[in-house]
Amino acid sequence: MPIQQIDLNNRAQVRQFLELPFRLYRRTPQWVPPLSGDAARMLNPRVHPFYRHSKAIFLLAYRPADPQPVGRLAVLENTRYNAYNQEKTAFFYLFECEDDPQAALGLFTAGKEWAQAQGLDKIVGPKGFSALDGFGMLVEGFEHRPALGIPYNPPYYPKLVEAAGFETASEAVSGYIHRSIQFPEKIHQLAALIQKRRGLEVRRFEKRSDLQILVQRLKELYNNSLSGTTGNYPLTDEETQSMADQILWFADPKLIKIIFKDSDPVGFLFAYPDISAALQRCQGRLFPLGWADVLLELRRTAWININGAGIIEKYRGLGGTALLFSEMQRSIVESRFEHADLVQIGLENDKMQRELSGLGINFYKKHRVYAG
Repeated sequence: MPIQQIDLNNRAQVRQFLELPFRLYRRTPQWVPPLSGDAARMLNPRVHPFYRHSKAIFLLAYRPADPQPVGRLAVLENTRYNAYNQEKTAFFYLFECEDDPQAALGLFTAGKEWAQAQGLDKIVGPKGFSALDGFGMLVEGFEHRPALGIPYNPPYYPKLVEAAGFETASEAVSGYIHRSIQFPEKIHQLAALIQKRRGLEVRRFEKRSDLQILVQRLKELYNNSLSGTTGNYPLTDEETQSMADQILWFADPKLIKIIFKDSDPVGFLFAYPDISAALQRCQGRLFPLGWADVLLELRRTAWININGAGIIEKYRGLGGTALLFSEMQRSIVESRFEHADLVQIGLENDKMQRELSGLGINFYKKHRVYAG
């Protein structure tokens, strides 16, 4: 099975890499195309902030005498992640493939060989270029449309990955919340008590410009919230601004909540309208008419994604989690939305998962991260 590392200056090869999933998913109604500009940026070292400190290769698999690729794979060396976690780990990402074990094996073999040549001793994935990139391979919930930016794949993908020598490293679940859900009143009472006793304040916002001013503070908050956790790494200024630019253009400021202690942010809850239906209609292309469809979807979608919640370690055991839960429900019941996707809660965080299940949240999708 011929495997080719693409030349990122070769537009034809880049186009083949980007267009492969559109062919694979053309009869899959659940699949949501990525924003075309965001997908292209990942293959552009001149503009994506990841390449300021790290590197990646992109592979295509072909059948002999067939000019159309049957599979693709990206392999990343994130030097900031490895330095922070004291690891020598490569990530695999953007895996797409026909149901062809030989093609998948060829891609992963080439990826592992590249990683070993960089001095890395294992490969983990799917994991992406930034903290905004959804992770893992879908293993349950194939009948549901994914939340915006969260991976979707056919049911045969796990079989291909496992046949290439990978084993389960971790799993994450996503939960469904309907606006009719009723959290116990004691959750809200505890949240109010914690705010009063600890001097915490939940701030909401009216304008995107208010959030833009907070970008640097949010970077500090995110980096501080990593204390006591593994598998992440601190963000740079450029990465933070890049992610903020991605989020803010379709964010509803009222759904972004920051917890302050005096003038210092100590916690956050990020939710945003789900524009997946519009991206399906415009195939991820905002030009020439996709913009109008996305703007319309922002006003009429009944779904929000809750994708990001955290509080610095100092407040986690002091009722801070109850405060996040309370604000999570308020984000739904105090808005016009009917449905919410609570995105990717790691199963290693079993306490939070049990608590959320006890509140009536149905965990209906599961993603798996593999290591090999």
